[in-house]
Parts: sequence; structure tokens; C-alpha cells
Amino acid sequence: MHESYIITGPTASGKSEYAHQLARQIGGVVINCDSVQIYRGIENISASPFATRDVTDELDGIPYRLFSILPLNVQISVADYLEMARREYDAARGSGRIPIFVGGTGYYINAIINGISPMPDISAENRTRARKMVSDDLHAARQMLPHDFKATDPQRVARALEVFLQTGRHLTDWQQLPRSGAITPTPYKILINPEMSELRPRIAARIPKMIDGGALDEARAIIAADWDSSRAIGAAQLCSYLRGDISREQCISDWITKTNQYAKRQKTWFRTQFCPDMEIPHIIK
Repeated sequence: MHESYIITGPTASGKSEYAHQLARQIGGVVINCDSVQIYRGIENISASPFATRDVTDELDGIPYRLFSILPLNVQISVADYLEMARREYDAARGSGRIPIFVGGTGYYINAIINGISPMPDISAENRTRARKMVSDDLHAARQMLPHDFKATDPQRVARALEVFLQTGRHLTDWQQLPRSGAITPTPYKILINPEMSELRPRIAARIPKMIDGGALDEARAIIAADWDSSRAIGAAQLCSYLRGDISREQCISDWITKTNQYAKRQKTWFRTQFCPDMEIPHIIK
């Protein structure tokens, strides 16, 4: 048995199921490492373990932490997440339980393993300005960033842009500074990594169930809260459907396509930037 674990893998790989099984076997605490499942009120859209049940601080007797804890109108940085994760890690260890981080958000995983470089505080004005620029023209926003910034998803582009607007220095410059705050000793890293040929049918099967399970009501809440729906795959498609811009069939098709694309990006990240201690090449059910 190790002092702590990270369970990760592409979306729909069964990492949540594996983490729960492991926690039951070793007396663990499951700690969220997903940047969308941390928000309250979008449990179906985010495929949270609490999608079909009331959100509590445990699931079948297993303690769960950092799931559904933030309202949609709150934004946090990786530094904020790492501080919360360390607090839950220390609490788990202090209670004699094993911390088990689970999720597929690469920059959260990287922070846990390697720590983070010091980052400037961002004003609300520059944060809003950056997100508007990305929303208006993602391509133009990326042109303001250096060539070595490879991310293309709107949330990460907005983060890089807000740092540049605030400081005049690029995010990649800040990231070259010494890191601190990593969880030590490094958690034992388990990667659940099925082939896309196995993931695609599972993704296609679960999205209609997510819609029937309450995702539409969550999308209505997103619209009411004026939350940036591009921050969660599925949210943008559901909101477009509710506004009458696309059909239900198109909504499902687009959601499936975006999720498959995301899974492929995750697999690329795991291949190039993650070194697992153990790899499981099939879906966990």
C-alpha cells in the first residue's frame, strides 16, 4: 500500500469506479482532481459520481472531497485548487485514511505531482476582459500568446491571456520559475488508458442517459447564472439546444464529437506528459 494515489485516464474510462473500489479496499478518501466536477449544480454534465444522487460528503460510506463545492459564479486558479487539495490530503492522512486523487484534468494532476510556479494575482477586470476576448475570437486571442503555448481549449487560453494582460509577461515565462507545493512523496500514479475504439461506444451510450438524467435542468441553471458554458463539454451544446439553435439530435451528436476529441487530447497528454507507475489498458466497469 502507498501513502497516496492518483487515478486518472481519459473521460469515460472508468477511473471514478476504480477509485471508489480502491478506496473501499484500503480505507481511502476520494479527492476530486477534475476542474468541472468541482462545481455544484452540473453533476450530470460533468459525469460526477454524484450525477444520479444527492451530493454529500460520502458515497456508500467512502469519504468524498472537493466534489460539487463551488457555485458556478466562482472561478479558481490552479494554485487555489492545489491549496484545497493539500488541505484534504493532510486531513485524510491525519485521520488515518489514504488520499486517492481522481480526475482527468492535466494541469491539476501536474500541480499535485510537480507543484506550481508563482503566479500573479489577476484583477477581476483583466479576467473578464480575457474571457470576453476568447469568447469573441479564440483564434485572435491565441495570436497574442507565444508559439510555445500549445493549449487550444478556451479556458486555458483565457488563463494565459489574463496573465499577459495583468503583467505584460507570458504565462510560459512565469512557468519557468521554480515550482513549489507538490504533494510529497509523489502519489502512486495509476493510468486507466483504453483505446479510443473502446471509449467511443461508451461515450455515445452515456450522453443520452446524461440528458435524461438531469443535464437539461443543469443547462437551464447555467443559462440563468450566465456561466461560460464553453468551460464544460456538453454545456455549450445543451444551452444551444435550449435556446433553439440546434436540434436535440444535433446536440447529442455534437456533444459526442466534442467528448471524443477531448478524450483524444487527454490520451495525448498522458502519453507525452504523464509517467504512470501502473497502466490499465481497458475500461473499468
